Amino acid sequence: MTKSSLMSGFYKLSPRERLASIKDFAKLSDDECTLLQSTGALPLELADRMIENVVGTIPIPLGIGVNFLINDRDYLIPMAIEEPSVVAAASYAAKLVRARGGFYATSTSPIMIGQIQTVGMKDPYAAKFRVIKAEEALLKKANDQDPVLVSLGGGAKALNVKVIHTTQGPMLITELDVDCRDAMGANAVNTMAEAVAPLIESITGGRVYLRILSNLAVKRLARAYCVVPPEVIGGEKVVDGIVNACAFAVADPYRAATHNKGILNGVIAVVVATGNDHRAVEAGAHAYAVKNGRYTTLSRWEKNEKGDLVGSIELPMAVGLIGGAVRTHPIAKIALKILGAKTANEFSEILAAVGLAQNLGALRALANEGIQRGHMALHARNVAIAAGATNELIDLVAEHMVDEKRIRIDRAKELVGQFTTSGKQKS
Repeated sequence: MTKSSLMSGFYKLSPRERLASIKDFAKLSDDECTLLQSTGALPLELADRMIENVVGTIPIPLGIGVNFLINDRDYLIPMAIEEPSVVAAASYAAKLVRARGGFYATSTSPIMIGQIQTVGMKDPYAAKFRVIKAEEALLKKANDQDPVLVSLGGGAKALNVKVIHTTQGPMLITELDVDCRDAMGANAVNTMAEAVAPLIESITGGRVYLRILSNLAVKRLARAYCVVPPEVIGGEKVVDGIVNACAFAVADPYRAATHNKGILNGVIAVVVATGNDHRAVEAGAHAYAVKNGRYTTLSRWEKNEKGDLVGSIELPMAVGLIGGAVRTHPIAKIALKILGAKTANEFSEILAAVGLAQNLGALRALANEGIQRGHMALHARNVAIAAGATNELIDLVAEHMVDEKRIRIDRAKELVGQFTTSGKQKS
């Protein structure tokens, strides 16, 4: 039986009902289902071994993005995030995109860059060519550090050398291009960079300081695009609104920062859910947005000759399926099982599609009804909880604030007091 991520009314179900509906899709065991709905899913003993100075853990809501069709395959998307409306917006946008076959995504080889900084050379340009001449020996030394990665088809593949001029004088920067396969690769790349440093010092006569991976992963890109017919998204006026909103962001870095934040709302939620390094992904994305000398958008929205809305996105995606918290955190392991990605490349393509979906959901709201209508309706529940509402009173207080368009903590406290005194409950 073909599995489908198209789940109408998923948001109307209770958490237990939602989990039951995805249990078969992801082939989750009873133990995994129990673990997912336990707030103590990360044992304190394990947390104490993951980072330093541990005193506890902090749960983050884990939701499921539904309706995603990527490269003709259905996916359920685990998303860990505290911000309301993100999961709903991504799921809604994914449903719209299905009208023309879903998202289509591609990715480059999983190449990460390791940098070795050398200073104090008398002849930096000549030293550059001495390092280039020694490329074969340097790559061998790097690959000797990780024979398992090499056996899987990965490892150090190329060497690039450049001279940069700084306030401290000229520096020689040697860069290793490392194919990390299904790992994010930080540990492997850093180990290789440290291993070749003594050789580089010997070749150049300089002194090596930094030996570390770069998070601007310009050789590890993920791309996605989609086509949405106007009748699906609300008509030509909405299409034009989205295209104009994108044009604003492309031209203005103040708008572009928020535009890209919307993309990363979706991407980072999945990265966090799967135990990947969200700081590396976000740093790489923002640095890539300014690669041409001016900060701009990671996505583009256009109208084609048929009047369809066409979206595309390209960004670095340094993520993996092995290593670090990915295979240590019990919930991250379950999230990866739900996602079902078999390679880091497939995972990166999913993330690009999720980012584009999130962007579409946000822009549609901005162009059509304003971002506050849906977002604040969900935010109102958080405000109600902060004001002391519990159980059914949460929704009752939230609904009143939304109707009044007064979503504030002081108003929420007033309503909590009124409804508590009257004993009123949601009918």
